[in-house]
Amino acid sequence: MKRKLRINGHSHLLPYPEEIPQFMKDKEIFWVDDERKHMLQKGWKRPVTDSSFFLDEKLLWMEKNKIDHAVVLNLSQLYGNGLRLEEMKKALRFQNDFNAKVQKEHPSKFTCGFVIHPGFIYGALDEMKRCVEELGLKVLCLPTHFMDSIGHWRCVFDEENDRIFELADKYKLAIEIHPYDGDKMIKLENTNWRFHLIWMLAQCGDAYHFYTLNGMQERFKNIRTCFAHGGQLAQMNLGRRIQGFDGRPDLFEGKTHPRKAVGHKNIFFDTLVHDTDSLKLMFKRQGTNQVLMGLDDPYPLGEMESDAQSSYPGKILDLAIDEKIITETEKEQIWEDNVLQWLFGDDEIAKQELIKKILS
Repeated sequence: MKRKLRINGHSHLLPYPEEIPQFMKDKEIFWVDDERKHMLQKGWKRPVTDSSFFLDEKLLWMEKNKIDHAVVLNLSQLYGNGLRLEEMKKALRFQNDFNAKVQKEHPSKFTCGFVIHPGFIYGALDEMKRCVEELGLKVLCLPTHFMDSIGHWRCVFDEENDRIFELADKYKLAIEIHPYDGDKMIKLENTNWRFHLIWMLAQCGDAYHFYTLNGMQERFKNIRTCFAHGGQLAQMNLGRRIQGFDGRPDLFEGKTHPRKAVGHKNIFFDTLVHDTDSLKLMFKRQGTNQVLMGLDDPYPLGEMESDAQSSYPGKILDLAIDEKIITETEKEQIWEDNVLQWLFGDDEIAKQELIKKILS
């Protein structure tokens, strides 16, 4: 009997400073200082809080924590919002080429995603084709919201973006929806990490609201969409959305009822909700089959080793076992089967090919 794998469905990776093109530093788009202590953008600086932000150290961290494989998403700082068109295209192309190189050189350890900018639809479609057909990437990373070509903020699931999802459906892609840039969207002072602790959850909830209202889970049957951070507000806000839909049908003409998306086989959420009460609600609403392991490493809001937080990778599922919220079998499915189902759907051959790579 083969052992069950531990696959992390939500991970990030920084390029080493010398891997980042000089134009990105010159234009203050994004760079890492030579001491590997900070990641930077114009007017923004964030500490590198763990050595596993970088590839070699990430591999050691994964070995130490018995993580067999990880899905590496794009960096949120490289969604490209607010950049000039040519700068945005070059920055995103660098991110996608970097991720493709990581996947190609370490296929047993990493499945990597690619990013596009929905505000420039033709370029986005071209980059999707390049990433899938030339680079072999099969996870499309999208922000919950993006800035369009005239400076307005839009939800990624606005119907004007259907062409993106039509192409994703053709390629049968896994899709990751991740929040960022809340401080640019909302006119509040950025204090006490409010945009990461509060508004990111609202951004995910807003994106899920429109994904389900537009019935995308049925219109595009070949894509499988995962909402980051457990789509936490989406779970607790369901009743309010249902009451609003039923109470004001004039505001939802032609839309799909929120109930129809609950527990849908092609909608996934990761485990990164930080407490077992939230996890229990997600399991009750969506079913354990629709939840996959997501550590969001190496960020401090991820499941990292931390004495102050008494945390370690996989802690929340261990607590769920202790509190009898899930069984050992369900825990194993969340670590392996559900991640594979999100990545490949019903393509059993692709699942077995990845398993073979991991175990080789």
